[in-house]
Amino acid sequence: MNSSLDSSVQPDALTMTSRYRQIVMQRYLLAAAVLFCILCSLLLDFTLGPSGLSVQTLWHTLFHAASADAGTRVIVWDLRLPFALMAIMVGMALGLAGAEMQTILNNPLASPFTLGVSSAASFGAALAIILGLGIPGVPDQWFISVNTFVFALMACFVLDGISRWTRVATSGVVLFGIALVFTFNALISILQFVASEDTLQGLVFWTMGSLARASWDKLAILAVALLIIVPLSLKNAWKLTALRLGEDRAVSFGINVRKLRLASLLRISIISALTVAFVGPIGFIGLVAPHISRMMFGEDHRFYLPGSMLIGALVLSLASVVSKNIVPGVIIPVGIVTSLVGVPFFLSIIIRHRGTL
Repeated sequence: MNSSLDSSVQPDALTMTSRYRQIVMQRYLLAAAVLFCILCSLLLDFTLGPSGLSVQTLWHTLFHAASADAGTRVIVWDLRLPFALMAIMVGMALGLAGAEMQTILNNPLASPFTLGVSSAASFGAALAIILGLGIPGVPDQWFISVNTFVFALMACFVLDGISRWTRVATSGVVLFGIALVFTFNALISILQFVASEDTLQGLVFWTMGSLARASWDKLAILAVALLIIVPLSLKNAWKLTALRLGEDRAVSFGINVRKLRLASLLRISIISALTVAFVGPIGFIGLVAPHISRMMFGEDHRFYLPGSMLIGALVLSLASVVSKNIVPGVIIPVGIVTSLVGVPFFLSIIIRHRGTL
């Protein structure tokens, strides 16, 4: 009888193992397909724009820059490459931040900007643009970026301190983030009221979110930050997956949920502050990318986190292509394009989760 029982259990185990391998292979193939789409979008971003370039000209300028035309060399190496690569990097950063945010707060509408990071950064930019207030000794080209980073990080540390001292639930953290949004928006309105016409125009353009501020230095800083933060996030992937099963279940697995949430919040704070400081507030990427990734890769954070990064990079890269070509000869700030795409998606999430939000 035991032998017959063993023989019935063994095929079931083999079937489950085979099914699991099939699911994993499907996820790898999906990731490869998204990566291929990113490469295609990157090529379009390089070649399309107000001054269109053929693939042959692009290839020659990339690998034989010394013999290329000076104007074409400037367009490719100083404009197109930093812009296109910054779209990929920022999309990856916002996708990762949004995925972790939705997991630790257990809220499908959470994103890096839910906690007031964007509003705090905008207030820092307003101080620098309108009043000229900032950290002394910072070079002019970094003055606004450093100010926005400091204020964004300050907002995150305030949020972290409040969550440590008051020990509020995740819903309380979100509510406090909303309070920060309204506070900083009110302060920005006061500065806009006293601003001159020129400084007000500069602030409005900054708050639209644009890749035009991209440079090789900023790209290098963001790349180093991602190289440090991404492995730390993937190291905690199984803990974050367990947290999706419920806080009590995660605690029963021996996970320190409070420590996990605070570490995730710190990682989110750093990469969100960097992206806002470098390109301004770009909304909805941190909201849209995790939902698409969840539909494609499921809740397993070993695939969900990298998937969110890839989807975020793809969406922002495509938005960059659209922003250059929607109006001939004009580059529209990419933040406007992502908002136009994100609002319908945002409404669809609310309708899909009605009764649970």
